[in-house]
Amino acid sequence: MNLIERPRRLRRTAAIRALVRETRLSPDDFVYPLFVCEGEGVRREIGSMPGAFNLSIDELVKEVEAARSAGVRSVILFGVPDRKDAAGTQAYAEDGITQRAIRALKREVKDTIVIADNCLCEYTDHGHCGLIEDGEVLNDPTLDLLAQTAVSQAEAGADIIAPSNMMDGFVVAIREALDEAGFEHIPIMSYAVKYASGFYGPFREAAQSAPQFGDRRGYQMDPANAREAMREAELDFQQGADFLMVKPALPYLDIIRAVRERFDLPVAAYQVSGEYAMIKAAARLGWIEEERVALETLTSIKRAGADIILTYFAHELAKKLW
Repeated sequence: MNLIERPRRLRRTAAIRALVRETRLSPDDFVYPLFVCEGEGVRREIGSMPGAFNLSIDELVKEVEAARSAGVRSVILFGVPDRKDAAGTQAYAEDGITQRAIRALKREVKDTIVIADNCLCEYTDHGHCGLIEDGEVLNDPTLDLLAQTAVSQAEAGADIIAPSNMMDGFVVAIREALDEAGFEHIPIMSYAVKYASGFYGPFREAAQSAPQFGDRRGYQMDPANAREAMREAELDFQQGADFLMVKPALPYLDIIRAVRERFDLPVAAYQVSGEYAMIKAAARLGWIEEERVALETLTSIKRAGADIILTYFAHELAKKLW
């Protein structure tokens, strides 16, 4: 008998498809990125990111409480200070916007993991991720400020420090500073592979962090390079990172897979602002089904090997995954 193979048998009904599904999303996979600003009662929608907001601390607490009720256990904070300067002093100020937000969340939403993004670009008046001299971003002097920022975030109560600056040696500088300050128990979620991407535009509107001159290609990675990504990840692994992140996610699924296969640390991937904005914009024009496409993209990121996904869809879609 010449038997026809019939894979469709396992696709016939929704229940059967669910039974044999290989990749499953859970709210536990998600980290919810949030922008915290000065003021009270502020919930200002970001023009290029419909459904995402600049939130004052009181509104941030409400949003995190609601997301937690929907099943999202982890958030990452980006500060939007009123005052910026060349050295980004509000990044490491004891009373900085991010430090105050961390304290509020740890006091009000105790069972949520609070991750602190560690970079200077949101806090500098020039929009770059480090100190500037003669138009160049200085690497080693910047490390001291990043380490100082990490300690201040840990002192405020951050559960995880997530350095995103792409300075050489940033992981070891932060690890040593945390250990010396008595925070050896605080893990580092390194933005190990961060590309100089065109997908960051909406974030820069949200965080008011666009460079005032030049761009960040001198320290973020060339999108054409894959072998270099493995070198960057290896360096952060050797220097003591506890998680390795790839950013952006969708254009770099091959990199996520390569990092997953090479390293035994948890792998995070950031579905960045531009990825989110494109889905929102196309859905508003009626060209795609927003929820279906968002879930499909998030599934592809997890299928590629990500254990953790940073996504602005976290709160919105968590309820769809129970």
